[in-house]
Amino acid sequence: MPKYLNLAAYLFFPMDDPGRWREEIKRRAMLADLRGTVLLSPEGINLFVAGPTESTREWLAWLKTSQEGLASLETKESWSDHQPFNRMLVRLKKEIISFGVEGIDPGRETSPKLAPAQLKRWLDEGRDITLLDVRNDYEVEVGTFEGAHPIGIDHFRHFPEAIGKLPEEMKRRAVVMFCTGGIRCEKAGPLMHRDGFNNVFQLDGGILKYFEECGGKHYRGDCFVFDKRVALDPSLEPSGLTLCFACQAVLTPDEVASAQYVFEQSCPRCYREPDDVVRGQLRERSMAIAAAINPLPGSFPRDNNRPIHVPGRFDGLTLWQCLTQMHPHLGNDYWQAEFASGHIRRAGESVVAERIVRGGERYDHIFPATVEPPVSGEIEVLHEDEAIVAVNKPAPLPMHPSGRYHHNTLTAILNRVYHPLVLKPIHRLDRQTTGVVLLAKSKSIAHRVQSQLEQGGIEKIYLAEVNGCVQQEYWTCQLPIGHEATAGGGRAIDALGQSAETRFRVIQRRSRTTLLEAIPVTGRTNQIRLHLAAEQFPIIGDRLYGDGEHDGDGGADDTAQAVPLDRPIHLHAYRVRMIHPLTQQPISFTAPPPDWARNAPMQM
Repeated sequence: MPKYLNLAAYLFFPMDDPGRWREEIKRRAMLADLRGTVLLSPEGINLFVAGPTESTREWLAWLKTSQEGLASLETKESWSDHQPFNRMLVRLKKEIISFGVEGIDPGRETSPKLAPAQLKRWLDEGRDITLLDVRNDYEVEVGTFEGAHPIGIDHFRHFPEAIGKLPEEMKRRAVVMFCTGGIRCEKAGPLMHRDGFNNVFQLDGGILKYFEECGGKHYRGDCFVFDKRVALDPSLEPSGLTLCFACQAVLTPDEVASAQYVFEQSCPRCYREPDDVVRGQLRERSMAIAAAINPLPGSFPRDNNRPIHVPGRFDGLTLWQCLTQMHPHLGNDYWQAEFASGHIRRAGESVVAERIVRGGERYDHIFPATVEPPVSGEIEVLHEDEAIVAVNKPAPLPMHPSGRYHHNTLTAILNRVYHPLVLKPIHRLDRQTTGVVLLAKSKSIAHRVQSQLEQGGIEKIYLAEVNGCVQQEYWTCQLPIGHEATAGGGRAIDALGQSAETRFRVIQRRSRTTLLEAIPVTGRTNQIRLHLAAEQFPIIGDRLYGDGEHDGDGGADDTAQAVPLDRPIHLHAYRVRMIHPLTQQPISFTAPPPDWARNAPMQM
């Protein structure tokens, strides 16, 4: 008999003061020798734990009586020969499954549940239904139902945006969505119904319950699980797939047999080529970039389409209200002209400004016969491996389609070079800012690096030349920054805004300017520019936040000439330090200082 009982369960119900239960739940779990995770929130509980069979059942029995509402908690059971979790965690969360859309409460409303046996009958009969896999892409790769449509996300919080991209005809079909254990479907269903999907079912208990009651009929592969077992087969036994110790990729037996697989060191997904091979690859990339920008892709007229994804907070507003609040700097006259010209569309049809929008909907903004302003295409690839690409972004060059730019952007140029790969930016720089930009080669890698960024595990060091003589050697600015764009398209210091922190150090004092090192501890829009402007030391060339009168002395020639409107400001992303998502080793990327900072004593 296997040694460990594995329990998975969730329940949406109004939990009374989750923090009050946290320590007692953990204390009793530790006494029962359990490991795993319990998530508590005002909307309910989500747990996946494992321990000795008898003590685990006793803990579960206590849990069901610990608070009113938990008596109906249903669990899924499986067994393993080893403990699949490393430690016991009980966490307080805003949501037990991250979603971020207001007004979705599965405790009051969710989609009809379809029993596993009923789904199997429908599939046996060949019934005309759409199977929708709402899990992450890396889970789908391990296994899914035959003919299922993957939603195409790397994290569930991107689901609201993804349903806006589903074919319109799917709204007229019967849709059966599924996930690992059912919890994600509880939230996905109400949002889909809100977006016009009126015939949506959710697979009760998810894939694992289907395996338990129906086996593997109509399913191909295994089911990914978030513990050391990696994946379960239709008999609910560990499938034999391996997780690479270095990069956490799910490996097939063939990949484990590869010469590039070295236990606890590398696998075919994270193996790195010798340096001479890498240098050759970088030379090839440089040649491809030169070809991609000659001519610049946005230098001839073409119709361009920019998607508009409605945030959940605008649900129930008119499309006019949504757009003017999302882009207040464009003004009412601009949007009035765009609606009148039929440039705002949904599914190819022009829409009216008074249309009521729903969170997660997608609209299209059409820009006919656009010729884009010129940009600098001198992109330098600093590093490339199986997971990430690091480049030195020139200026002026926007990161993404925005404003007047659709194809003359960093991502558009790089995606032409790396086709069929679509690189995913990890972070962003302003159009007139230069320096290090990181991009991921897959959604799963992007998710890992962005999680590291959100947790403060990535250090970014900037160089900035500012007007004025800064007297302090070191200081920190913690002025909060507003959530919404200003009339000029930027941000503003706002006492009620988001917390923000930037650390500064003087590198060199010049005749009328100061060269600084800036380390943003948080990552708010225009944070360094705003903080320095608020401290009365605006960055040279930053017309948006109060400078642009002259170009400084650059350490040599103080000509005090006027700065052209589209000239790069004196802000440069100099270095990025992080833990590599595959090797789990520290790595750094450095973009050589621009001319205005080249002869400074860096000492970093």
